[in-house]
Amino acid sequence: MIRVVLADDETLIRQALAGLLDLEDDIEVVGTAASGEEALAVIRATTPDVALLDLQMPEPNGIAVTAQLRTELPTCHAVIVTSHGRPGHLKTALASGVRGFVPKTVGAAVLAQVIRTVAAGGRYVDPELAAEAMAAGDSPLTARESDVLALAAEGAPVEEIAARAHLSAGTVRNYLSAAVAKLGTANRHEAARVARQRGWI
Repeated sequence: MIRVVLADDETLIRQALAGLLDLEDDIEVVGTAASGEEALAVIRATTPDVALLDLQMPEPNGIAVTAQLRTELPTCHAVIVTSHGRPGHLKTALASGVRGFVPKTVGAAVLAQVIRTVAAGGRYVDPELAAEAMAAGDSPLTARESDVLALAAEGAPVEEIAARAHLSAGTVRNYLSAAVAKLGTANRHEAARVARQRGWI
């Protein structure tokens, strides 16, 4: 029997997935959670074979939970289920130790098979997401440029970004200009939109 913990902040999705997986003869949902913090507590208490994690649930998100499991409970393999399957997210997820990455549009039979594959030590990445990730390439942004652009994406003015990032306003402007140039966009707002679409921020 494959023991699974399921974490998603949307109650309907969490309950529906749990119900569908419980119909499988060889899969047992041993716990559910609505946040990353709750997921870690449930996983520690139940030590499942597979953790099925939403990418963008309340902190820590699915990728951060995976990274923690890698050191704390390496026998538990993580599968990310997401409605935000962007190329940058996929690459970050794989780097953190995720064994499976699938969109929420996937069917129940496919999801069950992904769980079996991952529980047996294999990997599964949705083919369409993998193709998009390869086409998008790696982020051209430095870590600092990404941080500053993420703050700009929230609509913060340069002075506020500078204060939050512990940088001077001039340095922030330089990072934003570099990001705009690297992404070939007209301004920082468009640069932030492009970077977010590709999962780079």
